[in-house]
Amino acid sequence: MNRLFVAYKPSNIGSNKYLYTLKNKYKNKKAGFAGTLDPFAKGVLLVGFGSHTKLFRFLNKTPKTYRATLWLGAKSDTLDIEMIEEIASLAEFPLTLVQQAVHSLQGELEYEPPIFSAKRINGQRAYDLARAGEEVKLNKIRSTVYDIKLLHYAHPFVTFEASVSEGTYIRSLGRMIAHKLGIENGSLSMLERLNEGQFIYENEKALDIKKSLNIKQNYYLGNTDNVRFGRVLALKDLQVQDEGSYWLDNGDNISIITIQNAIVKYELGRIEC
Repeated sequence: MNRLFVAYKPSNIGSNKYLYTLKNKYKNKKAGFAGTLDPFAKGVLLVGFGSHTKLFRFLNKTPKTYRATLWLGAKSDTLDIEMIEEIASLAEFPLTLVQQAVHSLQGELEYEPPIFSAKRINGQRAYDLARAGEEVKLNKIRSTVYDIKLLHYAHPFVTFEASVSEGTYIRSLGRMIAHKLGIENGSLSMLERLNEGQFIYENEKALDIKKSLNIKQNYYLGNTDNVRFGRVLALKDLQVQDEGSYWLDNGDNISIITIQNAIVKYELGRIEC
């Protein structure tokens, strides 16, 4: 069964383990998801079954929006409530100061990702090395915070919402807010992903893949059997001949092609809608 839909992962379960429950629910062995959520996080998880697992890189998944609560003074190497070591008692901050700290993160950022992350170091996941007690050093990464706002401040908890580029670590944003307030430690007590690009949770209804792609549609003007049977396509037979990736509408299925150096190549052929 081919299916693309948005699931809602609850807290306290890993993304892979939650996918296993969906595979059992829909009785489908071939499944995958885009954008791993930490076990303590909840929210939108984009899931594909069958051949639709191949579509993730062509979907409109940016920006992503998250809602998070930062616990000021809570020390944790994971930057969340999984490994809280100690909690400092802090005086309450003026609301305007907290607002300034949150809003200051809007724009381009360069920062260190959490050591408990899926980043690879010499082929090993950073979180595996960190859990083994080994020293973890990660290169700085760049992210874009398109919009960020303070939702609520009830000391020592700061709840904010951020719309960000792919690959942004919200746990790191929480740490940066704490540092802006002059606090060494701060960890997330709640994290929820509200959307991935245009995708929101709507009771796991099947998505229309023709409306979900982030690439433009092209039109093949030659013999339609050529696309139907995956034959070589000539550039002159395409309406749009500029370089890039496109999708072709074959009725009840689509094909995805790439044009490069005047050569047409299939990226995905005959994906059922």
